[in-house]
Amino acid sequence: MISVIIPTLNSAHVLGPTLAALVPAVVDGVVRQVIVADGGSSDATLDIADATGAEIVQAGQGRGVQLATGAQKAGSPWLLFLHSDTVLEPGWHHEASDFMERVDIGRHPTSAAAFRFTLDDTGIAPRLLEVGVSLRCGLLRLPYGDQGLLIPARLYNEIGGFRPLLLMEDVDLVRRLGRRRLVMLRSRAITSAARFKESGYSLRVLRNLSCLTLYYLRVSPTTIARLYG
Repeated sequence: MISVIIPTLNSAHVLGPTLAALVPAVVDGVVRQVIVADGGSSDATLDIADATGAEIVQAGQGRGVQLATGAQKAGSPWLLFLHSDTVLEPGWHHEASDFMERVDIGRHPTSAAAFRFTLDDTGIAPRLLEVGVSLRCGLLRLPYGDQGLLIPARLYNEIGGFRPLLLMEDVDLVRRLGRRRLVMLRSRAITSAARFKESGYSLRVLRNLSCLTLYYLRVSPTTIARLYG
């Protein structure tokens, strides 16, 4: 029913738990295919993917390119785009299955869904950030890629799929999707807080807001990538 597409680049230190969280959904027949779209890893990423039975496709670097390449190999009616450092909480596939069934039988308009953002860190800063993300998603229906995206393949193709962007590929696709065709699920997507710890929560949040502001001011993602790396 679902093809999961995971972009990777030297992701050996995080990929195992991400793949392990998909196993119950594979056993229950909800996930039929897992595709790792690799951007040229030099660590054990591909060994881990191969050991778990995931399909491996080679793609150019940049998540937009990798996600688009992986989607081209997908053979299921639903696609789940998932970052390599994001672990879906136990039982996620039950809520996802209910949502997909409602869409498939016409009880809900054709829509995509994203998960609830959570960081694997303790303290006030990550909790405040989670509240901020929840408000952003509630008011603007603007989840980022680290919240996953579950979307019917026909809808993904209808809106043109992921574009080969160096940055902001997730925002670009969600904007084309439109807020009326996006549902926020209750299940959590637990994401690594490493990048926030490395640069500091305040600086990382400011960087993300700056990138988003520049994007809405129509600065090209290539230019934003050059500015922020």
